[in-house]
Amino acid sequence: MDKQKILNQAKIMKNWLTEIRRDFHKHPELSMEEFRTQKKIIKYLEEMGINNIYKVAQTGVVAIIKGEKPGKTVALRADMDALPIQDNKETLYKSLSKGKMHACGHDAHMTILLGAAKMLKSMEKEFKGTVKLFFQPAEETIGGAKIMIESGVLENPKVDTVIGLHVSPEIPVGQVGVKYDQMNASSDSIKIIIHGISTHGAYPHEGIDAIVVAGQVITALQSIVSRNIDPRDSAVVTLGTISGGTRGNIIANKVEMTGTIRTLDNHIRSSVIKNLTNIVKNVSEGLGARGQLIVEEGYPHLVNSNKAVKMVEENARKLLGKENVNIIRHPSLGVEDFSYFLREIDGAFYRLGCRNEKTNVIHPTHNDLFDIDEDCLPIGVALQVSNALQVLSGKNR
Repeated sequence: MDKQKILNQAKIMKNWLTEIRRDFHKHPELSMEEFRTQKKIIKYLEEMGINNIYKVAQTGVVAIIKGEKPGKTVALRADMDALPIQDNKETLYKSLSKGKMHACGHDAHMTILLGAAKMLKSMEKEFKGTVKLFFQPAEETIGGAKIMIESGVLENPKVDTVIGLHVSPEIPVGQVGVKYDQMNASSDSIKIIIHGISTHGAYPHEGIDAIVVAGQVITALQSIVSRNIDPRDSAVVTLGTISGGTRGNIIANKVEMTGTIRTLDNHIRSSVIKNLTNIVKNVSEGLGARGQLIVEEGYPHLVNSNKAVKMVEENARKLLGKENVNIIRHPSLGVEDFSYFLREIDGAFYRLGCRNEKTNVIHPTHNDLFDIDEDCLPIGVALQVSNALQVLSGKNR
């Protein structure tokens, strides 16, 4: 089907898409709690006449649309979970759940995938091959993509290409951003525990002050990025919490700190952890305390397949015009668990503009005022349908 016809059909769906998105937005659910969301998704899919639907990863959904004849298999993915943020927008569709909000656009992602499902189902006699629809839980926390992969969603039939998108409040609505090669960083969570010896605050010489030691460790950690990493490389070491002590007149015997490491390269990742380990251990020991570092491996780097990115770029140019396709130059130090899919198969992840300064839709993701220009919904549908059809046609080379 002609790209402009696809876009026009998607635009006809705008009111339906908006209604769905606002319903999701009013009823956000946190990671691995997406039961209402799951139920609604299944209901919408069944209403489209899609029969091959099954639950996966506790709250996720997979649906399959088969073309007229066998062929390639393409997967389209949307994440489902909301964030523990109070929605402070003044809109008719603001969250009805206290302390919970779709502040990262996952409500839009699900809506776009449902719109793509509706269009592809209506076209199933016009293509060969299989479309898999992945509604994935827990992107914000435990990496639901990994759980889905372990559940076998990439098999039977085996997926050839996977495509995902993320709404972007940095990009104006009507535009997209594509990134060749690496798009996102890896992440590791860290916990640092300083063990000292408590005593009365009036007699500090009789103890070992874990707070003072922690202060020295924090200062020393700044040298990792500024002095141990080549300035042409990228790395972030952030400590976000610190707690210790019980009273103002007691020398603290324990301090705990938590934070995150973000890197774009496995060699740099290993180097940061090695330096972090040495600083925590040796600075603490030099001051008579004991330092303990616990590292929990997070999401891997997100590396796009250039062939798939080229396909997305070309489709976006045909749909939106060359001037509305932005080539992203630098990878983000944010993380995205779509990276687990791309470790297994070819695919692409791209940015869908949702910003509109005229209507004050300008706030970043994970912000209590975050919103989208809903004109991005049919654009996302048209892009995902075009991407899926091109993969199935075998012309994404």
